[in-house]
Amino acid sequence: MERNLSLIALFAALIAALAMMPQIHLPMGVPITAQSLGIMLCGTVLGPKRGALAVGLYMLVAAMGLPILAGGRGGLAPFVGPSAGFIWGWPVAAMVTGWIMGRWRGGVGLTAFCASVIGCILVLYPFGIVGLWLLAPQSTALPTIALSMAVFLPGDLLKAVLAAGITQTLARARPQSLLSRN
Repeated sequence: MERNLSLIALFAALIAALAMMPQIHLPMGVPITAQSLGIMLCGTVLGPKRGALAVGLYMLVAAMGLPILAGGRGGLAPFVGPSAGFIWGWPVAAMVTGWIMGRWRGGVGLTAFCASVIGCILVLYPFGIVGLWLLAPQSTALPTIALSMAVFLPGDLLKAVLAAGITQTLARARPQSLLSRN
Protein backbone atom coordinates (compact mmCIF):
# COMPACT_ATOMS: atom_id res chain seq x y z
CA MET A 1 0.00 0.00 0.00
CA GLU A 2 2.73 2.48 0.96
CA ARG A 3 4.68 1.59 -2.17
CA ASN A 4 1.64 2.28 -4.34
CA LEU A 5 1.05 5.66 -2.69
CA SER A 6 4.71 6.58 -3.09
CA LEU A 7 4.72 5.65 -6.77
CA ILE A 8 1.49 7.53 -7.44
CA ALA A 9 2.96 10.64 -5.79
CA LEU A 10 6.28 10.19 -7.61
CA PHE A 11 4.63 9.99 -11.02
CA ALA A 12 2.40 13.00 -10.24
CA ALA A 13 5.63 14.87 -9.45
CA LEU A 14 7.14 13.61 -12.71
CA ILE A 15 4.25 15.11 -14.69
CA ALA A 16 4.71 18.39 -12.79
CA ALA A 17 8.43 18.40 -13.60
CA LEU A 18 7.73 17.76 -17.28
CA ALA A 19 5.24 20.65 -17.24
CA MET A 20 8.05 23.01 -16.29
CA MET A 21 10.01 22.26 -19.45
CA PRO A 22 9.82 25.02 -22.06
CA GLN A 23 6.65 24.91 -24.10
CA ILE A 24 5.78 25.93 -27.62
CA HIS A 25 2.88 28.37 -27.74
CA LEU A 26 0.32 27.99 -30.50
CA PRO A 27 -2.28 30.54 -31.58
CA MET A 28 -5.16 28.18 -30.75
CA GLY A 29 -4.39 28.48 -27.00
CA VAL A 30 -3.12 24.93 -26.42
CA PRO A 31 0.67 24.76 -25.98
CA ILE A 32 2.92 21.89 -26.97
CA THR A 33 4.34 20.54 -23.70
CA ALA A 34 6.20 17.53 -22.33
CA GLN A 35 3.38 16.64 -19.92
CA SER A 36 1.95 13.99 -22.21
CA LEU A 37 5.22 12.03 -21.85
CA GLY A 38 4.43 11.83 -18.14
CA ILE A 39 0.89 10.66 -18.87
CA MET A 40 2.28 7.95 -21.17
CA LEU A 41 4.76 6.80 -18.51
CA CYS A 42 2.03 6.69 -15.86
CA GLY A 43 0.20 4.14 -17.99
CA THR A 44 3.17 2.14 -19.26
CA VAL A 45 4.86 1.83 -15.87
CA LEU A 46 2.12 2.03 -13.24
CA GLY A 47 -0.75 0.36 -15.09
CA PRO A 48 -4.33 1.56 -15.53
CA LYS A 49 -5.48 2.18 -11.96
CA ARG A 50 -2.30 3.58 -10.43
CA GLY A 51 -1.56 5.56 -13.60
CA ALA A 52 -4.97 7.22 -13.58
CA LEU A 53 -4.63 7.91 -9.84
CA ALA A 54 -1.23 9.58 -10.38
CA VAL A 55 -2.74 11.81 -13.06
CA GLY A 56 -5.75 12.52 -10.83
CA LEU A 57 -3.46 13.53 -7.96
CA TYR A 58 -1.55 15.85 -10.29
CA MET A 59 -4.82 17.42 -11.47
CA LEU A 60 -6.08 17.81 -7.89
CA VAL A 61 -2.92 19.57 -6.76
CA ALA A 62 -3.06 21.85 -9.82
CA ALA A 63 -6.74 22.63 -9.19
CA MET A 64 -5.88 23.56 -5.61
CA GLY A 65 -3.74 26.36 -7.02
CA LEU A 66 -0.20 25.03 -7.17
CA PRO A 67 1.37 26.38 -10.38
CA ILE A 68 2.32 22.97 -11.78
CA LEU A 69 0.53 23.04 -15.12
CA ALA A 70 2.39 24.09 -18.26
CA GLY A 71 3.40 27.71 -18.17
CA GLY A 72 3.27 27.81 -14.37
CA ARG A 73 -0.51 27.81 -14.28
CA GLY A 74 -2.63 26.47 -11.48
CA GLY A 75 -6.10 26.88 -10.03
CA LEU A 76 -9.41 26.17 -11.71
CA ALA A 77 -9.07 28.41 -14.78
CA PRO A 78 -7.04 25.93 -16.86
CA PHE A 79 -9.77 23.33 -16.30
CA VAL A 80 -12.22 25.47 -18.28
CA GLY A 81 -9.83 27.03 -20.81
CA PRO A 82 -8.82 26.00 -24.33
CA SER A 83 -6.63 23.12 -23.14
CA ALA A 84 -9.23 21.77 -20.67
CA GLY A 85 -10.22 18.91 -22.97
CA PHE A 86 -6.68 17.57 -22.86
CA ILE A 87 -6.49 17.99 -19.08
CA TRP A 88 -9.77 16.16 -18.51
CA GLY A 89 -8.70 13.41 -20.91
CA TRP A 90 -5.37 12.70 -19.18
CA PRO A 91 -6.67 10.17 -16.61
CA VAL A 92 -8.54 8.29 -19.33
CA ALA A 93 -5.45 8.29 -21.55
CA ALA A 94 -3.26 6.96 -18.72
CA MET A 95 -5.85 4.29 -17.92
CA VAL A 96 -6.15 3.11 -21.53
CA THR A 97 -2.36 3.12 -21.94
CA GLY A 98 -1.94 1.04 -18.78
CA TRP A 99 -4.73 -1.32 -19.73
CA ILE A 100 -3.11 -2.03 -23.10
CA MET A 101 0.30 -2.54 -21.44
CA GLY A 102 -1.23 -5.14 -19.13
CA ARG A 103 -3.09 -7.01 -21.87
CA TRP A 104 -0.63 -7.19 -24.76
CA ARG A 105 2.18 -9.64 -24.15
CA GLY A 106 4.58 -8.64 -26.91
CA GLY A 107 7.94 -7.00 -26.35
CA VAL A 108 7.84 -4.27 -23.71
CA GLY A 109 9.18 -1.53 -25.98
CA LEU A 110 6.81 -2.16 -28.87
CA THR A 111 3.85 -2.64 -26.55
CA ALA A 112 4.67 0.58 -24.68
CA PHE A 113 4.91 2.48 -27.96
CA CYS A 114 1.59 1.12 -29.25
CA ALA A 115 -0.11 1.66 -25.89
CA SER A 116 1.16 5.25 -25.75
CA VAL A 117 -0.02 6.00 -29.27
CA ILE A 118 -3.46 4.51 -28.67
CA GLY A 119 -3.96 5.93 -25.19
CA CYS A 120 -2.31 9.33 -25.49
CA ILE A 121 -3.03 10.14 -29.11
CA LEU A 122 -6.07 8.21 -30.37
CA VAL A 123 -7.96 8.46 -27.06
CA LEU A 124 -6.67 11.84 -25.83
CA TYR A 125 -7.01 13.87 -29.02
CA PRO A 126 -10.83 13.63 -29.19
CA PHE A 127 -10.99 15.04 -25.64
CA GLY A 128 -8.72 17.89 -26.70
CA ILE A 129 -10.55 18.55 -29.95
CA VAL A 130 -13.98 18.68 -28.31
CA GLY A 131 -12.64 20.78 -25.43
CA LEU A 132 -11.04 23.25 -27.80
CA TRP A 133 -14.19 23.41 -29.90
CA LEU A 134 -16.40 24.05 -26.87
CA LEU A 135 -14.14 26.31 -24.82
CA ALA A 136 -11.87 28.24 -27.16
CA PRO A 137 -12.97 31.81 -27.80
CA GLN A 138 -12.26 31.52 -31.54
CA SER A 139 -14.18 28.26 -31.91
CA THR A 140 -14.50 27.25 -35.52
CA ALA A 141 -15.82 24.17 -37.20
CA LEU A 142 -15.01 20.86 -35.53
CA PRO A 143 -13.22 19.46 -38.65
CA THR A 144 -10.96 22.53 -38.75
CA ILE A 145 -9.99 22.03 -35.12
CA ALA A 146 -9.41 18.32 -35.69
CA LEU A 147 -7.13 19.13 -38.62
CA SER A 148 -5.24 21.67 -36.52
CA MET A 149 -4.34 18.86 -34.07
CA ALA A 150 -1.88 17.64 -36.72
CA VAL A 151 0.70 20.05 -35.26
CA PHE A 152 0.77 17.94 -32.08
CA LEU A 153 1.25 14.60 -33.84
CA PRO A 154 5.02 14.64 -34.58
CA GLY A 155 5.88 15.64 -31.00
CA ASP A 156 3.50 13.11 -29.50
CA LEU A 157 4.92 10.33 -31.66
CA LEU A 158 8.40 11.30 -30.46
CA LYS A 159 7.15 11.22 -26.85
CA ALA A 160 5.68 7.75 -27.48
CA VAL A 161 9.11 6.58 -28.70
CA LEU A 162 10.70 8.08 -25.55
CA ALA A 163 8.09 6.45 -23.31
CA ALA A 164 8.72 3.10 -24.99
CA GLY A 165 12.48 3.45 -24.56
CA ILE A 166 12.21 4.49 -20.92
CA THR A 167 9.73 1.72 -20.15
CA GLN A 168 11.87 -0.91 -21.88
CA THR A 169 15.00 0.28 -20.05
CA LEU A 170 13.15 0.16 -16.74
CA ALA A 171 11.87 -3.35 -17.52
CA ARG A 172 15.40 -4.56 -18.22
CA ALA A 173 16.95 -2.91 -15.17
CA ARG A 174 14.20 -3.68 -12.66
CA PRO A 175 11.50 -5.94 -14.12
CA GLN A 176 9.52 -5.98 -10.87
CA SER A 177 9.07 -2.19 -11.05
CA LEU A 178 6.99 -2.42 -14.22
CA LEU A 179 3.65 -2.62 -12.42
CA SER A 180 1.65 -2.48 -15.64
CA ARG A 181 2.84 -6.00 -16.42
CA ASN A 182 2.25 -7.50 -12.94
